[in-house]
Amino acid sequence: MLKACLNGGRRRDEHPAVPLTPAELAADAARCAAAGVAAVHVHPRDDSGVESLDPAVIAAAVDAVRAACPGLPVGVSTGAWIVPDPAERVAAVRAWSVRPDFASVNAHEPGAAAVAAALHERGVMVEAGLWTMAAVDAWRRWPTPTGRVLVECMAEPEEAALADAVAILAALPSGCPPVLLHGEGPATWPVFAEAVRRGLHTRIGLEDTLLLPDGSRAPDNTALVSAARAIMLRGMGSEQPGNVTLG
Repeated sequence: MLKACLNGGRRRDEHPAVPLTPAELAADAARCAAAGVAAVHVHPRDDSGVESLDPAVIAAAVDAVRAACPGLPVGVSTGAWIVPDPAERVAAVRAWSVRPDFASVNAHEPGAAAVAAALHERGVMVEAGLWTMAAVDAWRRWPTPTGRVLVECMAEPEEAALADAVAILAALPSGCPPVLLHGEGPATWPVFAEAVRRGLHTRIGLEDTLLLPDGSRAPDNTALVSAARAIMLRGMGSEQPGNVTLG
């Protein structure tokens, strides 16, 4: 499964193609779906452009993507930087009128287990974000079922990120849910290649990098997805787009 991470916390002044509004997210999701992704991860924004977990903001973004891409799974972040207070994050999730298909919860953040439980209660698949070895230990104590594990490697230089990937993957328990491995910044493409080599789910998009594998600036998310698909196809032989499965 290749996921597109469309915007993250990126600002428009970082890249003019970063999608922010529901309409922009929907249009970008449609283009990325046509290019071969199987899911999208978005960070919805309020009218001022600030990331939000407000029910109306989540509903507007999720509804727009679903209208443009029927059947395409769409997920959101519940990062503590969006709503720092854990109780407020839980309350926001419980108030969602429109539920995304999945939501990421960073296991190292205060209140992560409670947020994961609230998502599960609402029928939203939980993605456990594991950035460190300590996060693996915290996640293993969650009572809530996890639908997918995100091994997220953001250290610099890239060798450090790859070392983190090896260590975290080795620490995962047997019977672990499906794993999505990805990097960020300079580590994006090396970690992406490692995910393909290991046959794991992975992701790409402007949230993680503004650069193509050759170091040139990516014009948009679609270009990043196309480059990612090319790497996947080279790594997996002669399978054709639409038939590639990972994990």
